[in-house]
Amino acid sequence: MAKQVDKLSDPQIRRYIKAALPVAKADGDGLTFTLSAAGTAAWVLRYRHGGKGRELTLGQYPDVSLKLARQRAGEARAEVQAGVDVARERQRVKAESAAAKSFKQLAIDYMAKVFPTLAANTVKQRRQHIDGVICPKLGNRPARAVTTADVVRFIDALSRTKTGNVIDLVFTALSEIFKHGLARHAVIVNPCAGVSVAAIIGKTEPRRQRLKLTEAELRLVLPALPSIGADNAMAVKLLLLTCTRIGELAKAEWAHVDFDRAEWFVPDANSKTGKGFTVPLTPAALACFTALQPLACGSRFVLPARQTRRTRNHGGAEVPFEQRTLNAMLHKLCDKLGNKVRRFTPHDLRSTARSHLSALGVNVIVAERCLNHSLGGLVGVYDQHDYMTERRAALETWAAFVLACEAGEPWHQSNVIPIRAAA
Repeated sequence: MAKQVDKLSDPQIRRYIKAALPVAKADGDGLTFTLSAAGTAAWVLRYRHGGKGRELTLGQYPDVSLKLARQRAGEARAEVQAGVDVARERQRVKAESAAAKSFKQLAIDYMAKVFPTLAANTVKQRRQHIDGVICPKLGNRPARAVTTADVVRFIDALSRTKTGNVIDLVFTALSEIFKHGLARHAVIVNPCAGVSVAAIIGKTEPRRQRLKLTEAELRLVLPALPSIGADNAMAVKLLLLTCTRIGELAKAEWAHVDFDRAEWFVPDANSKTGKGFTVPLTPAALACFTALQPLACGSRFVLPARQTRRTRNHGGAEVPFEQRTLNAMLHKLCDKLGNKVRRFTPHDLRSTARSHLSALGVNVIVAERCLNHSLGGLVGVYDQHDYMTERRAALETWAAFVLACEAGEPWHQSNVIPIRAAA
């Protein structure tokens, strides 16, 4: 009796998929339609080579139709009859293709597959290091040809132009790309394994410690803020009053600010953690947002770009202000105030706020949530309370202290009301 082939039909296949049950249905002569428990529909050719059963995946349905699957199966069967182990030959070709991949191709594949799982700020920073630092030096090399010696020379050369912090980040990005390559069989070894930045260039300078502005410094800085411009002054005050990051404020839009509820929502895309959160706004913070409205000139951004060049570079589209601008203005302000105030950055305003929250008697968990810091350990796992009421009370106490410093009014420890976490 002749073998029965072409048993399946498109309507049958669609019924199998609709039923959403794992199946393996033969079309005849080794061609089989499979549907996994996860819902992946594919074509497999089952054949024998050297007395052993083998399988060759022909593609997924519906990308590979029933007609095309039969055509591919016929071509593969012809090779099997000629003595070719088609599955092993497919693996060999795939391995050769992976081996021929350049470092730049591997880096592009890494970014495409891994970046969606990382926070937006991490993606931005790592892309800059890959595209701007690593690929210009290693991009054209075959990924498998990059050796530990190449990595050592690369890092050693970077030490002449980059800071220790940047070198650490570049080395991490390089190592992650090669780890990805190992998983994809594009490389055989990770040339970064077994070496470290410290082993290559010695101990790097420690990172600059975050600075806390003292009460005396705040009493000098706050009254002097108008000298750097109204919008810059309001930005600095908002960073202090809300304990937010400069990147979160830079991307803030008026649609995110609810004046009636006295809240500012930072969406997922703008949050460093990748998870949106709501900031309770004190009357002082609301006053800053109100003052910024006419300065925005109808822009959707709370702090729009002022330079025509920036908007032109973005095709005329609205863009937020450049964060480095505020940093430069703060440096000018500190220079103007002389040695009475240490030079500080926008991010130092967060450490300033966090340190003073503790001094004002705010519970450590409430203070950490004011800065949108994730709570580690079991607290972070089980404590899902948003602390909105406690955060608002803490920020109101902090705002009273800030306004007293700005106005030159006295502040005594008797003003402090301990703020504890909810029981």
